[in-house]
Amino acid sequence: MMTANEIRDSYLKFFESKGHVIVPSAPMVIKDDPTLMFTNAGMNQWKDIILGTKEPEPRRRTDSQKCLRVSGKHNDLEEVGRDAALSHHTMFEMLGNWSFGDYFKEGAIDYAYEYLVDVLHLDPKDLYVTVFEGDKAEGISRDDEAASYWEKHFPKNHIVNGNKHDNFWEMGDTGPCGPCSEIHIDFRSEEEKAKVPGEELVNKDHPQVIEIWNIVFMQFNRKADGSLEPLKMHVIDTGMGFERLVRLMQGKNSNYDTDIFTPVIEEIERLSGKKYNHTFPEGPNGEGINDEQKVDIAMRVVADHLRAVAFSIADGQLPSNAKAGYVIRRILRRAVRYAYTFLDQKEAFMYKLINVLVHEMGVAYPELTAQRELIGRVMKEEEDSFLRTLDKGITLLNGAMDELKAHGKTELDGKEAFRLFDTYGFPLDLTELICGENGYTVDEKQFNEEMEQQKARARNAAVVENGDWEIVREGEQEFVGYDYTEYECHILRYRKVTQKKNSFYEIVLDYTPFYGEMGGQVGDQGVLVNEDETINVIDTKRENNQSIHIVKELPKDVEAEFMACIDTDKRDASAANHTATHLLDYALKQVLGEHAEQKGSYVSPDTLRFDVSHFQKITDEELRQVEKLVNEMIRKDYPLDEHRDTPMEEAKEMGAVALFGEKYGDKVRVVRFGPSCEFCGGIHAKSTGRIGFFKIVGESSVAAGVRRIEAMTGETCENAIYALEDTLRDLKAMFNNAKDLKAVLTKFVEENDAMKKEVERFRAQAVDRAAKSLVERAETLNGVHVVKAVLPVDKAVLPVDPASAKDIVFKVREALPENLVCVLGSVHENRPQLSIMLSDDMVKEHDLNAGKVIREAAKLIKGGGGGQPHYAQAGGKDADGISAAVEKVIELLNI
Repeated sequence: MMTANEIRDSYLKFFESKGHVIVPSAPMVIKDDPTLMFTNAGMNQWKDIILGTKEPEPRRRTDSQKCLRVSGKHNDLEEVGRDAALSHHTMFEMLGNWSFGDYFKEGAIDYAYEYLVDVLHLDPKDLYVTVFEGDKAEGISRDDEAASYWEKHFPKNHIVNGNKHDNFWEMGDTGPCGPCSEIHIDFRSEEEKAKVPGEELVNKDHPQVIEIWNIVFMQFNRKADGSLEPLKMHVIDTGMGFERLVRLMQGKNSNYDTDIFTPVIEEIERLSGKKYNHTFPEGPNGEGINDEQKVDIAMRVVADHLRAVAFSIADGQLPSNAKAGYVIRRILRRAVRYAYTFLDQKEAFMYKLINVLVHEMGVAYPELTAQRELIGRVMKEEEDSFLRTLDKGITLLNGAMDELKAHGKTELDGKEAFRLFDTYGFPLDLTELICGENGYTVDEKQFNEEMEQQKARARNAAVVENGDWEIVREGEQEFVGYDYTEYECHILRYRKVTQKKNSFYEIVLDYTPFYGEMGGQVGDQGVLVNEDETINVIDTKRENNQSIHIVKELPKDVEAEFMACIDTDKRDASAANHTATHLLDYALKQVLGEHAEQKGSYVSPDTLRFDVSHFQKITDEELRQVEKLVNEMIRKDYPLDEHRDTPMEEAKEMGAVALFGEKYGDKVRVVRFGPSCEFCGGIHAKSTGRIGFFKIVGESSVAAGVRRIEAMTGETCENAIYALEDTLRDLKAMFNNAKDLKAVLTKFVEENDAMKKEVERFRAQAVDRAAKSLVERAETLNGVHVVKAVLPVDKAVLPVDPASAKDIVFKVREALPENLVCVLGSVHENRPQLSIMLSDDMVKEHDLNAGKVIREAAKLIKGGGGGQPHYAQAGGKDADGISAAVEKVIELLNI
């Protein structure tokens, strides 16, 4: 029995033997296509070729593509693990072969039949094919052309008409599309086949009559108005579900019984102590009718979702609360929920399956091996987070369903479902799943209305248990941090907070110098100290307009007097970075214009990040101007000119700049450093000179019309300069400690460029000599000049790289413009190449086509190629066949 890896390899090698180039799978996560988050079909990576915006070479390709179907039109998520045929997956492999302007319907059909019947030895009596029946509304007739080619291989009763839903493939609402032919297999018993012919069960959702291969004849482009226009180039796009194929070849009843999944399922059995029973799901929605079926469903879901999440992380998409990241988080949480409920997994365990997955698929997909550690770490963190929410969320949902039952209702309120989502991270589909298992529905419309009103996706659903505030003494807090870094204080109130199994305390003081995180500036750290003890303040948050001090433990005597002392080193570094953002804001307006408005910032002791509105990349010259302005203001050592409780109108008259999204009262605080003047409630340096030095280290785009600047100040700049000095010292050592390193490097580059030009001159001369030599050796057959050779003829003078081979045939054509047939073979770095050049009269008068001829001859070098009627090239892998390929061209041209 062939293993899954052997079957995948057989497919790729078969099409390689047919002149296809094996290409690696594209990433499953799409970064540069605004219409897609994930690769959901093999053709996604070829859209630019299909639409004519990129050259199609090589024209024949084959691969095994990682795909994910969990959102939009192509969404198999809810079917996973519980569909009747057990053949649906989130992440799956799509075996595919493509032809871009090369072979079309006949070639694709012939190849498919040959691979299934001659290579895999499937019985053609069990195979059925479909063809598009046509659509009057679209003005498209039945695909009689495809049907005629299928009739070479199958009787007519094995060729079934299919409707637009099944046999007209479309990427989405717009884009490439066309009719398709599906190949189905009937693997029922002979007794069942005798009762009901297979053709009657095609596309009827019979679990043992299933589609295995879809061959798309892409010839249209769907426009935004719904109309169809022809593609400039016909494309063959085929997709065969790898998991289904392996199931057939291994004679299994479901995809999950193949060696694609059994190693993972066996590990799940070991970790959970549960047994996989190989049951098929029953029930109205395939949810299972007993414990055995539910355990099996859970194991299948975990095994499937493990692959989807692992491959996504390997491709660079981490779980998050937005867009593609949210989809991955939703898949992971769905698997965790099944494992929690049916496999009794109350702790993270999916990450423990990674090693088995890597062992089984790491050879075919080396990115899994390379990212093994990252995948495991990310998955464990995500599992831990969601497991902390499941207990509480399920308890709340059970309570809500009890309420429904008590009142005789069958639909869960959409607001309640949204509360579970927004507060506890429960995706809607999980709520619907749990409710569905208990006979209830969810008001999805109301849920969506709540979602729209809040304008938010899932938040990090860490369970937070807030205790009640314990009042120590009455009073309100007064912030004294603008003037003091230490101050006597008492505790007004405190409460215990539990988050992610960690407990800490929040404390409110009557007087505090601690700045609470706000406006992009991090909160202060420090200590509360008296003669008896020292309490570390690990962070300070802002809540209800007061500083909340975060401590790991409460003081022994909460009524005692303390000295609140901030960490002045961290405060000064953070303040310097904050003041630098004000100077940066001013400088950007001077250099870029008044449209350059602050759109966000983040400052900490070691970080300065500033977002600004600007509609194009900020140039290096502009960044240099900004740096110079900021450093000029630093050297001038402008003192902090602060105006507290300033009436709004007076502040505006001072020229203070209000930041976006900020709410201001009637009185505000104005901060001025020389020409920079802004509304600001943050902590600043006492003067600009305290910043030391300012250097921009990064500029990038974070959103449409928003640029991000990252910079460093003070000691961080000093350390960066030392690192740069070390690098320059090492470079100088490489060039014998040259005094003028720039001059030496310039000379080095110039000499290298000169040598390249000299090499190119020698190459051109060698090409001329080779072409002349070949013309002199030309034979004349029936009035035709025949130039054929396997290069190099003279190794001393003749280069044979692909570019030279091309130049040679064109030089020969210049010398012999009429009645010319030139066929050259060459080998460069063990890669054979075949070139054909025909004069125009040979093409017109003898109806010859170099592009067609070369495709056939290239088979002898295990390659493929194409080109124009007068000129074509082909590459291959078998250098030993190059002489035979040259002779084959002469034979095919039939001179």
